[in-house]
Amino acid sequence: MATTPDLAPNSPKTAAAANRASAEIRQEQLELQIAQLQADLKGIAATLAKLSSDKVNEAKDVAKGEALNLQRKGQSVLDDVQDQAEEIEQQLKDRIREKPLTAVASALGIGYILALLSRR
Repeated sequence: MATTPDLAPNSPKTAAAANRASAEIRQEQLELQIAQLQADLKGIAATLAKLSSDKVNEAKDVAKGEALNLQRKGQSVLDDVQDQAEEIEQQLKDRIREKPLTAVASALGIGYILALLSRR
C-alpha cells in the first residue's frame, strides 16, 4: 500500500521530475531561439552582402562614367592643342615665305646662341 508522502503532489520526487521537465522545456526553447537567431544572422549577412555589392557596383559605374568624362575632356584638350600647333606652324611657314632672309638670319642666330650655350 502507498504511503501518504508517496501520493502527495509536492513530494521531492515529483518536484525533481517537474524541475527536469521544466529545464528540458527551457533548453528546447533556448535551442529554438538560437536557431532563430542563426537564421536571422544569416539573413542579415546576406542583406549586407547584397547592399555592399550594390554599392560597389554603383561606385564602379560612377568611376567608369567619370573616367569616360575625363577621357573626353583630355581628347578635347589634345585636339585644341593640335589645332593651335598646326595654326602656329602655318603662321611660321607663312612668315618664312614672306621674309625668307629674315628667317634664315634668325635660324643662324638661334643656332649660334645654342652652340655657345652647349660649350659651357
